[in-house]
Amino acid sequence: MKKLIAILPLCCLLLLSSFNEPTYKMAKVKYSGGGDWYGDRTALPNLIKFCNENLKTNFQQQDEVVELGSAELFNYPFIFLTGHGNVIFSDAEVKNLRKYLIGGGFLHIDDNYGLDQFIRVQMKRVFPELDFVELPANHPIYHQKFDFPNGLPKIHEHDGKRAQGFGLLYKGKLVCFYTYECDLGNGWEDYGTYPSDTQESRLKALKMGANLIQYVLTQ
Repeated sequence: MKKLIAILPLCCLLLLSSFNEPTYKMAKVKYSGGGDWYGDRTALPNLIKFCNENLKTNFQQQDEVVELGSAELFNYPFIFLTGHGNVIFSDAEVKNLRKYLIGGGFLHIDDNYGLDQFIRVQMKRVFPELDFVELPANHPIYHQKFDFPNGLPKIHEHDGKRAQGFGLLYKGKLVCFYTYECDLGNGWEDYGTYPSDTQESRLKALKMGANLIQYVLTQ
């Protein structure tokens, strides 16, 4: 009887610890073509921490890396693609990414300046029947936990253009969100990574990222 009593608390602890296991994971997309897919190294871990604290999500603390042709792709409700340069998807990656997105996965593309001309071509291969459309400021993605009445916030300045959030809508459902002239992912990085950034702009970027995650998990 004493042995059973001694075991019970341990069993309870193990049961409780199982509830704390991560519910979700985020991943950064590794792609071919020479572009710096590995950029924004601290972005996702910081976004994960912010979401876990403010949305009460239970994401694994560390992000992972995934290739679009891998079966592992389907382990992530949210994947993030960024960079400055060339992007090339293989035929197998195009097919697998389409299957992932149609099946409920979500892709966030963040142009880190110089990605636009390449990523549009590749996404057209994934969804030849669709075009990116700019999401209006009243779209639900801008009005989740945090409110952005003017739409996508501007984080970094490049060519004097306004920040734009584009979407691919498959049968009316948003499956890909593309942030352009914004550098949202840069805003998620460790404070001080970009000397001109303020705490205010970083918080704005994290809040918009949290909106994106909340939208993905609840749509």
